[in-house]
Amino acid sequence: MSASIPLRKFIAPEFVFGPGARKLVGRYVRNFSAHRVLVVTDPGVVAAGWAPEIIRILEQEDLFCAVYAEVSPNPRDEEVMRGVQMFRDSQCDMIVAVGGGSPMDCAKGIGIVASNGRHINDYEGIDRIPTPCPPLICIPTTAGSSADVSQFAIITATTQRKKIAIVSKALVPDGALIDPETLTTLSPELTAHTGMDALVHAVEAYVSSAHSPITDLFAREAIRLIGAHLPDAVMHPSDMELRSATMLASLNAGLAFSNASLGAVHAMAHSMGGLLDLPHGECNALLLCGVIDFNFDAVPSRYRDVASALGIETDGLSDSALKEKLVTSIRMLNARLGIPEHLASIGGSKELIPQLAHHALRDACMATNPRVPTLSDIEAIYERLL
Repeated sequence: MSASIPLRKFIAPEFVFGPGARKLVGRYVRNFSAHRVLVVTDPGVVAAGWAPEIIRILEQEDLFCAVYAEVSPNPRDEEVMRGVQMFRDSQCDMIVAVGGGSPMDCAKGIGIVASNGRHINDYEGIDRIPTPCPPLICIPTTAGSSADVSQFAIITATTQRKKIAIVSKALVPDGALIDPETLTTLSPELTAHTGMDALVHAVEAYVSSAHSPITDLFAREAIRLIGAHLPDAVMHPSDMELRSATMLASLNAGLAFSNASLGAVHAMAHSMGGLLDLPHGECNALLLCGVIDFNFDAVPSRYRDVASALGIETDGLSDSALKEKLVTSIRMLNARLGIPEHLASIGGSKELIPQLAHHALRDACMATNPRVPTLSDIEAIYERLL
């Protein structure tokens, strides 16, 4: 059996999971012998009180804190470069990111440039970071991006109006303090969008051409947890059992996709987010069914497992019937979460399709899609979803 299993590596940061994990941040920073910390966050996380709490904990440890909160929902290259300037001006020696995927990705970008010196856009691609980044601790406040455990950073290149994917083990945080209590201030809309981002992470990792038995375990469990708990978490934001389940799903999905990579859904969503500045999780949710329809015949047994993990009865179903049932179930889940069915409703148009497809086809995530698409294939998926 071992001869049939491809050689794979698996990387993950040290992480602490559970209520109150965030409060260990002072101890973790001290473990790195750091003295001056750049806290990267965003205005929403500051308003929710999570960033101020982390700053107080750090200051109680007699640590200097510089606070960089100028991070947009889709972090921009210019924001990364401004953060680098603050890191240098404040003579910081460590970074703590508090927030969702945007502050965490921005923090990773700041670390790249702080250590390597060039513009952040120069590091697009896989394994292009020669010098290690400063120590990074991530405290996620959403259950979706999984940037706290992944080797990915997604940055918007503003001049090109596209998102770039930077993939390197240098971007795996040195520690992640994963606390489901931080989700209690998350809006229903963000809960839905980030939860669907986690679902797409898990599905794409499971069908990825780089999947392994190890990543499969995490991906299937993430799919199961999201299918069972996400709609209720949207309706009951203060329920800690539901919040813990969705945060655990995000963690599992992150461990899966960071090691198996992603596919066409993310490549196409990155293109949409870069060009139209749209919510990433919503783009993923809208694109998922179209990509499943395209990919299904390449890996039908994998999608059968996905359907089972979502709680769909698959016994006795032909592949074509299974595909229809899986796609219908995901559309119904999107509808329950208030996510629209068509790209046109969030700014997509036929005129933009050639540009969207051009960028998507060149995205690093496309490399592990289970079916190799052509430019016309990607254009057709976009068009059918309009």
